[in-house]
Amino acid sequence: MKNNNKRAALNATYARVGDIDVHAIRQMYAVYSQYYENTAWDIFLHDLSKKTGAFIMRNLSGRVVGFSTIMTTDTKVHGKSVRGVFSGDTIIERAYWGSRALQFAFYRFMIAEKARYPFQKIHWFLISKGFKTYLLLANNFFSFYPRPDGQDEHLADVVDAYCEQMFPAYYDRDKRILDFGGDYQPLRGDVAEITDRMCQENEAIRFFQERNPEWQRGTELPCVGVFGWSDMAKYAVRFASKKASKGGTETPRQSGVVVKLRSASGS
Repeated sequence: MKNNNKRAALNATYARVGDIDVHAIRQMYAVYSQYYENTAWDIFLHDLSKKTGAFIMRNLSGRVVGFSTIMTTDTKVHGKSVRGVFSGDTIIERAYWGSRALQFAFYRFMIAEKARYPFQKIHWFLISKGFKTYLLLANNFFSFYPRPDGQDEHLADVVDAYCEQMFPAYYDRDKRILDFGGDYQPLRGDVAEITDRMCQENEAIRFFQERNPEWQRGTELPCVGVFGWSDMAKYAVRFASKKASKGGTETPRQSGVVVKLRSASGS
């Protein structure tokens, strides 16, 4: 009950990068450094400076206990403009895993983005070095790529386009994997472990492991989900009917959007 109260008490708000004060940024880094290897203050600041803004999660005392960075971008796919929201790091302290505060804030943001571009589908771009980020996609989106059932293969072109725009030096188009090399910040070993049992019981986790077999050293699986008007309406119904997730390894279509957009609750 105590942990449930903690999760319920969180507040998530969106702020543009330029409006986040130094004290909050230092608290964000304190959370970040708990879950990632090979990181440093200057690396964190450089990455943050490239983002449009961030969702910042605070507990009752006002301390930052998690965040998720965001960058809006336009990408060309077959000569046509595609509007996208790219999620960077999303980290929440373990005691607060399962909170839906970030979920609400992210959904409000996407509705506002869709309202600004009513005649375009909005794409959620994410890269995942851990299975929980992939579960966010598999458990909550109706149209997404890549997926175990092989549907929505046309979205592979969107993945190619945004990876070649944002990470041209690191994208392996044949494998559709991002490999940032040995200096990259992998998750700490106990954050996103995948066991044989998990793979046996959960098709999405098994699929993630197959598509990104070197995730432990920090390789990323690029993914995309679609926010059209019909998708958003169905998503709202599903979202409203769910109980808060406990941050575990639920089967696809059962867990809620919990902590990550490239997260340390499982990257």
